[in-house]
Amino acid sequence: MANLRVFLSSTCYDLSVVRGQLRQFVESLGHEPVMSDYNDVVYDPRTHTHTSCIDEVAGADAVVVIIGSRFGGRVVPQALQKVDLESLKSVSKSHEILKTKENLSITQLEVLKAIESSIPLFVFVDDRVMHDHATYEKNKSKAIASEIEFDSIDKPETARYIFEFINFLRLRSTNNGITTFSRLQDIEDSLRKQWSGLLQRLLYEQRARAIDSRRIDSLTDQFEGLKTAILTALGGSKDQKEVARGVVRFRKLIDFVSALRGGGEALIGPSMKWPALLEKLGIREVIEFASEMTNLDRPGLRRPTSILSTTDGSIYEVDRVFDIGEMETEWDEFMNIGEESRRVIVEALKEMGPSGRRMVREFKMPLEEYIQARMEGKQDIPKWVRNLTSDFKFPIDPNQ
Repeated sequence: MANLRVFLSSTCYDLSVVRGQLRQFVESLGHEPVMSDYNDVVYDPRTHTHTSCIDEVAGADAVVVIIGSRFGGRVVPQALQKVDLESLKSVSKSHEILKTKENLSITQLEVLKAIESSIPLFVFVDDRVMHDHATYEKNKSKAIASEIEFDSIDKPETARYIFEFINFLRLRSTNNGITTFSRLQDIEDSLRKQWSGLLQRLLYEQRARAIDSRRIDSLTDQFEGLKTAILTALGGSKDQKEVARGVVRFRKLIDFVSALRGGGEALIGPSMKWPALLEKLGIREVIEFASEMTNLDRPGLRRPTSILSTTDGSIYEVDRVFDIGEMETEWDEFMNIGEESRRVIVEALKEMGPSGRRMVREFKMPLEEYIQARMEGKQDIPKWVRNLTSDFKFPIDPNQ
């Protein structure tokens, strides 16, 4: 069984003691540290040592980055060719450091190679450096910025490159966490928690995938059986085949729309476009989880795909099995079917019974209060009012 390969990227001279102790820590966890100062890097005699270090990064499973007071040696041009710096401009809101590639250090290029290769980073910055970074940010646009000397930086002329590199890392769209440290124990404690949390998440996601797979297999069997039964019982006319196909295709859509108050009536009523449906159901805003609420994605918590905010102050939490864009497309296709055929499809799915999952949940609370509750890690929010899909009730008769 291969061990986890952890590449340790930092300047060596000033951090030699920290690097040595971290090596012991990584080994104590059963992982394999990769460090240039311990001959863990294969130095190809045909290339510069900088190039060999960059090549070694690509084979790592994780990269631990330590940023201290020193900048390190500037990278040689040959090694620069190993990283597509232009493509990295899109991964961070701050790419000032990439404008002068000749001023990159070998340590910085190692980190950029890891980012290009989608290797997870665990970044640690000396708290003195981080304190001076705040001062730099406040003054960098002023005329005196180049004259400021920072106590935490070994050589004043390198301060800008160190601080801008921190900006590049902290302003990335993903994997932008930075931990400050004042002692080695801070780094060890953080890594121990992070790696334990990742293992926990992996095990949780494996269980979730296994459950979803079994559920999909079960539903597939039910759909095929129902489709066969409908075709057998009703014959094979064009409309009857349309109903059979609709039962299979639109189950997810019907699950979703029927979960919303008034949705069941809309399914079998006059044809309408998606915006009209949202207006009819009182939905004023759709918030995508991935772009607005990524900090709520925690192991053990249900991960919603979207949040629907209504005009009466309610919140719908939508399960990850639903994609709102997909639902919009499916709705428009469903509305192209005749009203009577839609009614038959809905009735047929009603006979199959509830899906057995809390696919959509409604909360009588303001959006801000809901988000705060999720951020605090609450599994069961007190104002959750009902499991909207388990009843699976369709108002087949709008007058009921």
